[in-house]
Amino acid sequence: MRLKVGRPDLARWADLADVPAAPVVGAGTSAEAGTGSPVRLSWLGVSTVLVTDGETSLLTDGFFSRPSLLRVASGRMRPDVARIDEALLLADIDRLDAVLPVHSHFDHVMDSATVALRTGARVIGGTSTANVARGHGLPEHRITVATPGEVITIGTFEVTLVAGEHCPPDRYPGTIDAPLPRTAGTRAYRCGEAWSTHLHHVPSGRRLLVQGSAGCRPGALEGHRAEVAYLGVGQLGLMSQTYVEQYWDETVGRVGAKAVVIVHHDDFFRPLTSPQRALPYAGDDLDVTMVRLTRLAERDGVQLRLPTLWERSDPWKML
Repeated sequence: MRLKVGRPDLARWADLADVPAAPVVGAGTSAEAGTGSPVRLSWLGVSTVLVTDGETSLLTDGFFSRPSLLRVASGRMRPDVARIDEALLLADIDRLDAVLPVHSHFDHVMDSATVALRTGARVIGGTSTANVARGHGLPEHRITVATPGEVITIGTFEVTLVAGEHCPPDRYPGTIDAPLPRTAGTRAYRCGEAWSTHLHHVPSGRRLLVQGSAGCRPGALEGHRAEVAYLGVGQLGLMSQTYVEQYWDETVGRVGAKAVVIVHHDDFFRPLTSPQRALPYAGDDLDVTMVRLTRLAERDGVQLRLPTLWERSDPWKML
């Protein structure tokens, strides 16, 4: 934590909030020729990203409760069903095939089982994520413990969870070794396995990397390709230039992405329906992050953007 007060102004980077919009593709249909990718993406706060082609729909994290900082500090929190239902409605989600938490801190996994119960999805992740899902009432047959690096076929997508690292410092390290109650406190949501989530849309050949946490394991993504990366930057503004360069090279560079959309940059202690703002300087510095990543993107010929909340987008149009 730092003594600098205030927070970055998102308006400084407003010109980057122009990921190409895409029309919604209905269930059972595909994108018409000339309209771009059949895969549509929606950013829904933090590292929650909806990925759908109208036939198969996947969601990373599914974190919508967003309890206040005071509630998080007090340890008295639980999934907020009203906020979850509101977010699903605003995002036009009524059915999901899978929810894929990127690790098991509360701001990623806390709502995953509740979202799955409301959408018919299964939860796929590590053993810690599985214990959250069990404790939150998801039936065992809808919980899948992934094998790192193993391809899981979900409808029209191939999903690979690649073992990674959380951005340092991991304030709640360790694993969740027993079913976690819905009323568990913040510290009970230990990180567990951290994943780089690689998605391959088989019919179109489109490939996507969702890097929910700004940590990486050198060489882990070798052999995986993705044209587009949704890149988590939480805490990245507090890291050294050397760390930022390595993170970029081991994620964006390693998979060969040419379009990058920044995520996990928002203040997740506020409801999604409130105006967006960046995390305070005490916990991060988005301005530092964006300056550094802009330089790296220019160096490598990569399109760098910020997402628009709720909007269905086609980032492949940036290629």
